[in-house]
Amino acid sequence: MDLKLKGKLALVSGSTAGIGLAIASTLAQEGARVIVNGRSQSSVDDVVMQLKADTGGDVYGFAGDLSTAATAEALVRRYPGVEILVNNLGIFEPKPFEEIPDADWLRFFDVNVLSGVRLARLYLPAMRQANWGRIIFISSESAVQIPAEMIHYGTTKTAQLAVSRGLAEAVAGTGITVNSVLPGPTKSRGVGDFVETLAKADGKSFEAFEKEFFEKVRPTSLNKRFASPQEIASLVAYVASPLSSATTGAALRADGGVVKSAF
Repeated sequence: MDLKLKGKLALVSGSTAGIGLAIASTLAQEGARVIVNGRSQSSVDDVVMQLKADTGGDVYGFAGDLSTAATAEALVRRYPGVEILVNNLGIFEPKPFEEIPDADWLRFFDVNVLSGVRLARLYLPAMRQANWGRIIFISSESAVQIPAEMIHYGTTKTAQLAVSRGLAEAVAGTGITVNSVLPGPTKSRGVGDFVETLAKADGKSFEAFEKEFFEKVRPTSLNKRFASPQEIASLVAYVASPLSSATTGAALRADGGVVKSAF
């Protein structure tokens, strides 16, 4: 299927690994011009080279912490014409509720919520002028089933759903769509490393740990496995495309059936 993305300029925040990298790669394969973002210049440069070699597409880089206003503004000055904004930047950390200080709550909100809010605000005027754009927030199944082991993370993912829906209402009647995508447990770099560490600590293989995880921690999963980043990227690429014009204001699940609801 031709997603009609050729020549579209896309920004994927937090895209040097995991889900973000898979999204950037898929968009580049579909012909979009892609801006890769990460905190370090070396990691960004490596991914830009990798994606250019793999896809033969136009891939650019921007290194910097997009949870800060100054960095976001510098990005927009360098690349003012972004048509597809994928707010993927995010952090997570299991921690008992009683041990989460105010500083952690603020840090999670800055990275997981305000980074996307700020970029959407900065890029929206140009999208309005062109009467076309795609804004996508990479949320999580944790937005609707808050995990007891990281309540601060789940809360920020719920906030993303609110921002996404509200922004979709604000651009009603235009050619701009705003949606959230909700991955379930996914073997991204951070999660993969975390799971591998826990598995080794328990003297188990990854496969044994995965089986136990979906029996005890996420028993509502229908897939009974960690998704791959590419499985999430495939949905995001469609939502980013002109073909998805009837989809806006939605929370689209790619959660393997973890959320036990038909709606």
